[in-house]
Amino acid sequence: MVRRSGVTAPGFLTEPEPERGVPLAVAPGVWRMVAGNPGPMTYHGTNTYLIEDPEGGAVTVLDPGPDDPLHVEAVIAAAHRQIRRILLSHGHRDHTGALARLCAAMPVPVPVFGSSPSINEDVVIDHALADGDTVGGLTVLHTPGHAADHLCYASADGLLFTGDHVMSWSTSVVSPPHGDMAAYFASLDRLAARGDRCYLPGHGPPLVQTAGFARALLEHRREREKAVIAALKNTPAALADITVRAYPGLDPRLLAAAERSVLAHLLKLAAEGRVRKVEKGWRTS
Repeated sequence: MVRRSGVTAPGFLTEPEPERGVPLAVAPGVWRMVAGNPGPMTYHGTNTYLIEDPEGGAVTVLDPGPDDPLHVEAVIAAAHRQIRRILLSHGHRDHTGALARLCAAMPVPVPVFGSSPSINEDVVIDHALADGDTVGGLTVLHTPGHAADHLCYASADGLLFTGDHVMSWSTSVVSPPHGDMAAYFASLDRLAARGDRCYLPGHGPPLVQTAGFARALLEHRREREKAVIAALKNTPAALADITVRAYPGLDPRLLAAAERSVLAHLLKLAAEGRVRKVEKGWRTS
């Protein structure tokens, strides 16, 4: 593992910029297409997955990606216009922005599956999914934390599509009110106890060191929580000051996202009676 901002972090992966507009094989019957929305929060871009349907002759699209007409055209071409269903990991726009454009471009209606209600009010779910459901040969895992509506999808042969719950290149932002740190801890613990052989995340390359990576992410979050408590120094502190202390040397581009995760930690700690909100910010209880 490596050190990031004074806290031990898992050994995150890097990769060369993937080719755009083409399906990249990541497993038998599974292809990854990387949208053209790179950035400090999305790495090279959002992964859209094409998954061979168990009934044959069509594919399932998992996470259409951002509202980018070039990406939508590439997905449709790669699927040969044979899309049986669309699955959503969660409602954030970098995963669902292309949904309306993709559905409108298809010659026949394509059903949309996901958690309902979506945190994105523009997303219409045709078939609501719950923990333990099966769809397109995949088993649904409700993994709230990054988002209240977050779902992972597990194949029978050990693949787990992890969305933004676990990413191979970075930690996930947990931003209230839709993000919940206590739920994120529990969902990470659940994944760490599983035996999946490969994670296919919403951003970044595939990850084969699965259970160990999930456990390392959970330990990273626990260390960050300790850093948040230490940043209070037994005196009231504003959220911005706590963030700077808990994330020393942080890339300024990530400061706003880090502040949201610190808030999520504080809300979790407050629910546990370990910190409390006061007039000048937060303090230990």
